[in-house]
Amino acid sequence: MKDAIDRLVERLDGLVPSAALVLGSGLGGLVDEVKDAIRIPYAELPGFPQSGVTGHAGAVVAGHFAGKPVLMLAGRAHYYEHGNAAAMRPVIETLAGIGVTKLLLTNAAGSVDPDMPPGSVMLIDDHINFSGSNPLFGEPTDRRFVGLTEAYDAGMRAAIERAAKSTGTVLHKGVYMWFSGPSFETPAEIRMARIMGANAVGMSTVPEVILARFFGLRVAACSVITNLAAGMTGAELSHTETKDMAPIGGAKLATVLKKMFQDGLLDG
Repeated sequence: MKDAIDRLVERLDGLVPSAALVLGSGLGGLVDEVKDAIRIPYAELPGFPQSGVTGHAGAVVAGHFAGKPVLMLAGRAHYYEHGNAAAMRPVIETLAGIGVTKLLLTNAAGSVDPDMPPGSVMLIDDHINFSGSNPLFGEPTDRRFVGLTEAYDAGMRAAIERAAKSTGTVLHKGVYMWFSGPSFETPAEIRMARIMGANAVGMSTVPEVILARFFGLRVAACSVITNLAAGMTGAELSHTETKDMAPIGGAKLATVLKKMFQDGLLDG
């Protein structure tokens, strides 16, 4: 990934962000709040994947957010697009290579908990990998045996909680279960997810968490709840619902993230 690292360092022109955000559905507009923004399409960075999902722009946007240097990834590649759980590996490796130490991941998810309705925000405190895949398949070194006991960094989670409290934002906490997608879950799968301890379900994020820990980054993640999961309302699920509902929870999460950066809660 040396070519991508060198290209990104060149384009950043001296900007050295220690934190990066992956913007999922509903958060794409956050890039408009980056001051003195440097926008670099993924296509210009060797090895970066192209996303074919509507609402995922596919660009690196760097600059200052709430007064702090930051790098935002507008869009991600999903396992269901390529059949490759490691599709985001070049991105995460490049972030580590330019000196990023903290990674904030966001996504749209379905709620398994009727007390966490659409429009809610959930701080992920653990995950269940139900996809049957792993982004470290094929890694030839013993580094592949990554410990995930503390996959989600306690200090970063505390910073998000403080920012939520400060802004008066209700912040749920829970376990995210990764399904491969792209089809939505069945009602039986959702009943199983609830029994297994999941609070929300989705089709991303977990590969990036594993890759980030592999490359030594600290990680935190939040879900924007776009719907109650299959079988909970009797209605069929759709990607249109995700796109329509994501901005509601996305606006709440954006407020929390802005406060967190503004108050320097991620510093250190």
